[in-house]
Amino acid sequence: MATLRLLAPLSGQTWPIERIPDPVFAQKMVGDGISIDPIDGVLKAPCDGEVMTLHAAGHAVTLRTAEGAEVLMHIGIDTVALKGQGFTSKVKVGDQVQAGTPLIEFDLDFIATHARSVLTQVVIANSDRVERWEKASGNVVAGRDVLLTLELSAAAEGGYGSDGASVTSAAILIPNPSGLHARPAAVVANLAKTFHGTNIKLQVGDRQANARSVTSIMALEVARGDKVYVIASGAHAEAAVAKLAEVLAQGSGDEGSAPAPAPASTTVAPLSAPPESVRRKSEDPNVLEGVAASPGLAVGEIFQVRHTEIAVTEEGEGVDAERRHLSAAIDAAKGQLGAIRAQLHAKSDAAKAAIFAAHEELVSDPDLLEIVESAISKGKSAAFAWRAAVNTHANLLAALRNELLAQRANDVRDVGRRVLALLTGAEMPRLEYPQNAILIAEDLTPSDTASLDRGRVMGFCTVRGGATSHVAILARSLGLPALAGTEPAVLDVPNGTVAILDAGKGTLRLHPSPEEITRIHAAQERAERRRVEDQAHAHEPAITRDGHRVEVVANIGGLKEAKKIAGLGGEGVGLLRSEFLFMERSDAPTEDQQYESYRAIIEAVGTDGPVIIRTLDVGGDKPLTYLPIPKEDNPFLGERGVRVGLDRPELLRTQLRAILRAAPAGKKVSVMFPMIATLGELREVKAIMAEEAARLGLPTIPTGIMVEVPAAAVMAAQFAKEADFFSIGTNDLTQYTLAMDRGHPKLAPKVDGLNPAVLQLIALTVEGAHREGRFVGICGGLASDPHAVPILIGLGVDELSVSLPSIPAIKAQIRTLSLADCRVLAQQALAVGSPEEVRALVPDPDESSLPPSAGAGGAPSAPAAPEPVPEPTLAAH
Repeated sequence: MATLRLLAPLSGQTWPIERIPDPVFAQKMVGDGISIDPIDGVLKAPCDGEVMTLHAAGHAVTLRTAEGAEVLMHIGIDTVALKGQGFTSKVKVGDQVQAGTPLIEFDLDFIATHARSVLTQVVIANSDRVERWEKASGNVVAGRDVLLTLELSAAAEGGYGSDGASVTSAAILIPNPSGLHARPAAVVANLAKTFHGTNIKLQVGDRQANARSVTSIMALEVARGDKVYVIASGAHAEAAVAKLAEVLAQGSGDEGSAPAPAPASTTVAPLSAPPESVRRKSEDPNVLEGVAASPGLAVGEIFQVRHTEIAVTEEGEGVDAERRHLSAAIDAAKGQLGAIRAQLHAKSDAAKAAIFAAHEELVSDPDLLEIVESAISKGKSAAFAWRAAVNTHANLLAALRNELLAQRANDVRDVGRRVLALLTGAEMPRLEYPQNAILIAEDLTPSDTASLDRGRVMGFCTVRGGATSHVAILARSLGLPALAGTEPAVLDVPNGTVAILDAGKGTLRLHPSPEEITRIHAAQERAERRRVEDQAHAHEPAITRDGHRVEVVANIGGLKEAKKIAGLGGEGVGLLRSEFLFMERSDAPTEDQQYESYRAIIEAVGTDGPVIIRTLDVGGDKPLTYLPIPKEDNPFLGERGVRVGLDRPELLRTQLRAILRAAPAGKKVSVMFPMIATLGELREVKAIMAEEAARLGLPTIPTGIMVEVPAAAVMAAQFAKEADFFSIGTNDLTQYTLAMDRGHPKLAPKVDGLNPAVLQLIALTVEGAHREGRFVGICGGLASDPHAVPILIGLGVDELSVSLPSIPAIKAQIRTLSLADCRVLAQQALAVGSPEEVRALVPDPDESSLPPSAGAGGAPSAPAAPEPVPEPTLAAH
């Protein structure tokens, strides 16, 4: 028995390895040990030993001690994906080192903002030799404090069964983007250990490794695309080879591993439609259901859109020739995409242009090209290799649980088809649509959607996709009603079938009667007349019949929208989604870039108009590629909103500095923090803003919170003592209150902000805020709902922040209302039991205003409204 003491290789807080947000380490598949949350950037040798392995990405190193212990140190989680950026190796394999010798230097700040975590694992790869453990707790200092004390047994003798006749697998192309690093190596080693009495090796070229040893596998330095053979002998040789070969080919449990390009004997599997089990079926066979991707109502005839398959030749004309073909096609595709982007920029449509800028990046994605190059080098044609790689990437994205990322599979397919057409010389005919067409497709691509003839196409339905896809974004910008996630039966509807597409209800009604069509056309005509009339009076204030003024402002996502506010009668900005600065780019915007954008928007709104800037709201359904957030089983209850900023304070501080610098451009600029759930979070962000304001020599600005979490609504009275204003995000507040994902295909229709439970929380928020003289706005979708507007006014909401097109209509509706009647209606709404009952209280928007002292349809008056609270102080206005 030997005793081994390992010093801390880094200074920082120790963590039990079981709590690491990585199942392979947490489940001790690599080995038992401990983790450190480091505060310095130099990994030092914890003991004397020999450098056994040093990963090519520079993030992991293994030492072998004189006692035979294999000490693996792994800096961060998912840092292999950084491909060496931020790491500097100070040793090489074979070096003899002493305790305290620097092994790896790393940029702690860079890794903290580019990797899932900086938690650094110190594990014993051959933990089966450890008889007793002593693990440190609390803070440790590198090179001084003992991190682990181990009692080691003697090394095991003998092998794992007779070498006898061996079984060798076919060549396995490793699909892992970063090769067989610690995580996949641990999966392989643990699987190999289950085959008792069997000797198993992995072979790459003329090098072999013990398949039971994580460090031995890592020492092979297997890279993506390398050919690996599994060799086994003994009792279960054939079974071991078959199982390990299968696991290796599938990526050994490594996320993001793309299966290698199919060999000559295989064909690429067709893309499967989403499972029918996720569809919510109507009892009426003529009604097909989906999720609203773009609002609106349309009447037209079904037109099925089907892309023809582009044929490819598998065998190439030679490696050099195929590389030239690929390079030429990629250059041509970039030229086409650049031209589209330039045209959209010329039309001041930055949102659409950003989609095609992202496509330009996809064309030259290094992982995609690496797969293509591997196949070309094996004699495949560029077209065959490209098609296989695109299908691999698209299928991997489509299978992700994160809806937003899964929907980017369609962008990969779109880019893939463009390049494939250039490689094969296939014609890409511009689709011609009949008049009054409602398009039906398994999926449309952004290229399809951007080129739609708005004069002929009334709307569309797709089986794939969702409300956050680029196709949905384009549909909304075109004003086209659209459904996504529609029942697959829609693909069987014959061309020419008359249908009504009601995106508001999420339905496609087939074979409507002439009377239904007449009613729809009449409603559309009334809506158009009303729109013209509302626009004519858009600049008049929103004052009820009894003299109560409601502020109507806009939700915007950039300068282009800011410039439209005044023309539509908006009084300012109730929600500036600052994410527009952070999305569709490879790194975070600088302080100066943010400052220039915020200042331009404030100036476009005008110095007298309020501008509320929400700090970065990502996480959950809004990821950023350069801001990795650990994978979570339930991301909507995890790290999102203000939690991201508090976890990465420099990101938050940079944004706050930019906002504070831009604020003097207007008189009523304020900042708002998303996803506030505790008073501690509010106090922390206010303290950070005060510090940054002091450093800049500028005054702080009014600070508000988004009420999206029920806890914030319930504690509104306490929050009102410290927040200057409230803005209720009804979309998230509704889904958190009802525990229903608003993007879920089955549950989305039930996620209604007029649920009495949600209205009770809004009432609580208003009551608590007004008690302290704070104003309350609504910036969620409920503010634009004509059925909700009178109830919200009756509950005491001071401001409605709505989508740009809704501004004239909402202001016009408010002018038809009476505050007294709205208060009565609000009390009735709080007393009923379902959102359907609430909606039944409110007249249809096409009908006249509320009758005096009664709800809709002359319903009996409710008890008198409570005594009015003091008028709120419009701190941010």
